[in-house]
Amino acid sequence: MPNPKLMLATGNAGKVREIRAILGDAGWDILTPAEAGFALAPVAEGGRSYTENAISKAVAAAAVSGLPALADDSGIEVDALDGEPGVTSARFGGPSMRNDADRTALLLRRLEDVPAPRRTARFRAVVALVFPGDRVFTREGVVEGRVALAPQGANGFGYDPIFLLSDGRSMAEIPAEEKDRISHRAIALAALRPLLAQLREHA
Repeated sequence: MPNPKLMLATGNAGKVREIRAILGDAGWDILTPAEAGFALAPVAEGGRSYTENAISKAVAAAAVSGLPALADDSGIEVDALDGEPGVTSARFGGPSMRNDADRTALLLRRLEDVPAPRRTARFRAVVALVFPGDRVFTREGVVEGRVALAPQGANGFGYDPIFLLSDGRSMAEIPAEEKDRISHRAIALAALRPLLAQLREHA
């Protein structure tokens, strides 16, 4: 039988690539809104948690498309900033921030007097799988690290260039294949794989 369709509640090219790399052989036909012919209105990320935001985005995509939908919400949590920017990572600095580079630069400025040993941080991601109706499933992934003194690497997106792993490389310096195994989003998606395989039979 043909693979069931799974709608991604994102058009972010980096996220789409990661999701397809990790779940591409899970037995689902993974579609972006554009590929499926749907226009998704932006969903305000007003939740108090990654889980709330991920579910809100997936619910909206499922409602518009009539298909099961997958969404994520993620952020960087810096201990020296009491966990900020956290759930507001994508909106850090407000509307004056034009792009990821602006938000990254702002975060580095906020930490300019913080020495390396105190720049501990983590990436956290929650993925939400929502079926039209009332079935909602979530999984979480976390990666510990620290914030670099300056951006490193040209791969990835978001805060990847300033997030250092335990070996000193930034998330933007590692190959895509490695990131697809160890990133916070990869961990959350990998935890979802067995459930997707189970649900495929009933989709």
